[in-house]
Amino acid sequence: MPEAARTKSRPAAAAPPGPDRAGLRLGLFVAGLVFALVGGFGLGKLTGGDAQPADGAAAAGGMAMPSADPNAGHAHAPGTGEHDHGSSGMTATAGAELGGLSLSGSGYTLVPAATTFTAGKPADFRFTVQGPQRQPVTQFAVVHEKQLHLIVARRDLSGYQHLHPTMAADGTWSIPLTLGEPGLWRAVADFTIVDSAGAQIAATLGADLVVAGDYAPRALPAPAREATTGEFTVTYEGTPTVGATQPLQFRVFRNGAPVTDLQPYLGSFGHLVVLRENDLGYLHVHPDEQRTPGTVKFWLAVPSPGNYRAYFDFQVAGQVHTAEFTVNVG
Repeated sequence: MPEAARTKSRPAAAAPPGPDRAGLRLGLFVAGLVFALVGGFGLGKLTGGDAQPADGAAAAGGMAMPSADPNAGHAHAPGTGEHDHGSSGMTATAGAELGGLSLSGSGYTLVPAATTFTAGKPADFRFTVQGPQRQPVTQFAVVHEKQLHLIVARRDLSGYQHLHPTMAADGTWSIPLTLGEPGLWRAVADFTIVDSAGAQIAATLGADLVVAGDYAPRALPAPAREATTGEFTVTYEGTPTVGATQPLQFRVFRNGAPVTDLQPYLGSFGHLVVLRENDLGYLHVHPDEQRTPGTVKFWLAVPSPGNYRAYFDFQVAGQVHTAEFTVNVG
């Protein structure tokens, strides 16, 4: 019907029309939306809404990104320069980051030539460290008298070896390696690269090695503060704590008497490598140079509770010995 006809049919005394409820609801919805957006913006400012997610998670998708810290896995003396371990003024957490859990880090990749070995049979282990352009790196800093430290252990934390490969001119590292028993082994390379600008980049990268055969894992020894190696007995004092730097002091005895003629090994009177049970996360800490004869003190923090295996290397009369400890961190 035409609009004019509809208008004429309305009673003259009809009440004015009520409010448009659909329009009212729409207006309220828009006002509420504006309020929520403004309130959310203000709340974000109050709560640091512009900060990155914890653990380096990317804003898009919330995917965790690897740490960019080139010193992850290296326990340097807090308050000192990189690779300077001579200070006893420990004020920060040393060794709280685990290294060796990945083939790649800080733009560099560990590339083994082969990862399969025969139990008990020596074979050359060869690898390169490739840079961002996928070319082998050839410039490494000398740290503790070596350009690269290689740690090898079986997944049950037995068979520990601390080795020092040699590098060819083309950047290929190699060393004869004997893996005594079947199973999965972990090789961890600890090194510091010197880049084209002369900056030093510390990294710790790891790769799995496979020895075919029946794998019979050994049970981890019970925690103890005393261990024997050859004619020596080694004890330690101190209690590692999650996230806090604590001293560990080692003492070496022979026939019940303190050994006071420890010799420097790789520039220090002792070295301590710590591997976490299950994933073999790696901590390499170095000693405090302020020491009393017969003792070696380290500063250590661990990132999580659980069992760790600690390997203490020391030298007497030109021979290196290793005392092994299971350490439970509550």
